[in-house]
Order: sequence, then structure tokens, then C-alpha cells
Amino acid sequence: MSEWAPGPALAAYHAGVMVIGELAAQFTDETWAGPTTCPEWRAADLAGHLRCVADDYHEYLDDAPVSRLARLMARNASRESLSRKLARQNAAELAALADATGPEHIAAFMAAARAYADRVLPVWDLPHHRYSGTVVTVGGMVGAAAAEWHLHAWDLAAALGKDYQPAGPEILVAGWQAGIPHLPLDAGVAVAPCGVAAGGAAADGVAAGGAAADGVAAGGAGRPAGSGAGAATAADGAWRALLRASGRLPH
Repeated sequence: MSEWAPGPALAAYHAGVMVIGELAAQFTDETWAGPTTCPEWRAADLAGHLRCVADDYHEYLDDAPVSRLARLMARNASRESLSRKLARQNAAELAALADATGPEHIAAFMAAARAYADRVLPVWDLPHHRYSGTVVTVGGMVGAAAAEWHLHAWDLAAALGKDYQPAGPEILVAGWQAGIPHLPLDAGVAVAPCGVAAGGAAADGVAAGGAAADGVAAGGAGRPAGSGAGAATAADGAWRALLRASGRLPH
């Protein structure tokens, strides 16, 4: 298994930010208003959510290890309860977000996400929060963020009728395990694909499986999912495990 260490970890993190920007550049006014794999969210709403989440990561780091996220996790609530609470938080933050276009949200997201990466190395091994006896470090939280960026890249690609798979999903598995211990990859817990509403299916005919005729290649950050012939590779298996754990594919 890949190790979640600062060098490859931050490379994977920045690759996720980059591919989101490259995918966002392919949207038109029409596709920004179109549906996504995230229930009830247009593509512009997904862009706003990314902006909110990047800002949240800064807040959690500012206040660690006693942030509002840390206080929530310290209650050791069930995985299902945590998913519901975080979904409500996501919805409330998006509703309170000032109106802006999809490109404006993405530009703000990218600036905040890159600034976050600039902050983490000096405090990589410090505690960020704790869940059920497990300490998640700041570096672990970077793992959660990196996985989230690549998974939302998959959502954006699906909204464009494309599929996306990162070039090295094994490192994202390590990041997920370091940053999201309350959702083991094999837990089989029903979570919403984007933290919107529990049990939500894909909206308005966008396939939750993300199947598409075209793949997306984004500056080397990813490869068209399913490219090449033959049996599924270890990379394919790692990526599908993340898609299942995040609610994007059925268990």
C-alpha cells in the first residue's frame, strides 16, 4: 500500500486541484446550469460547495485541535449520524454562500486550496481531531482533502459526459485511510455521494456510475477511466473502492 507521506501526498493534493480547474474550464453557461452526480446540485452548486469546503479546511486548521469539526468528531457518533450532520452543514453553507458564477467559485476554491497546502507542512504531524480513539493529524486531513478533490473531479467530469480516474489512486486510498478513519473503505455505510442528502441518487439522469463515451485527460493528473484493455488493474480497484466508499458506486 502507498504511504501517506508529505511528498507524494501533496503531489496528489495539487493534482486534484489542478484537474478541477482544467475540467471547470470546459464548462459553458449551459453546462454550469446542468445536473451533476450530486443529488439536487447543479454544476455551479458543486463549484460553490468546493469553495465552501476549501474555506472550511482553513477554519478547521486555524482552530485545531478544538475546531467545530473536532468537537463533532469527539462525540464518537455513528458513521451514519456523522454523514447526516455533515450533509446538513454542507447544505447550510451552500445556501449562505453569496451568489457567484461557476468560474468565480472555482477560482476562489483553487486559491483557497493552494493556500491551504502552503500551510500544512510545518504542522503535518500535529493532531487535527480525534474520532473513537484515533487521532487524525493535519497530514491526515490533507489526505481527506486530496481524496475529496479527486472525487469531485469525477463528479465534474460526469456532468460533462466524461469519466475521470486519477493517475495514482493508490495514494488517495492511503490519504482516505489517514484522514477519514470513521469511513473505512469496506464499511458498507450508506453515504450521500457529495454529502448532500442520504441515499440520494444521481440527479436528472446523470448516471451515478459516471459512464461516458469520452475520457478526460487533464494535464497528467488523471487518465480516462477504463483506458486500455484487459482485466481491471490495481489502480482501477483502488479508485472503485473510493467511489464506493464515497457513495458514488453501490457497495
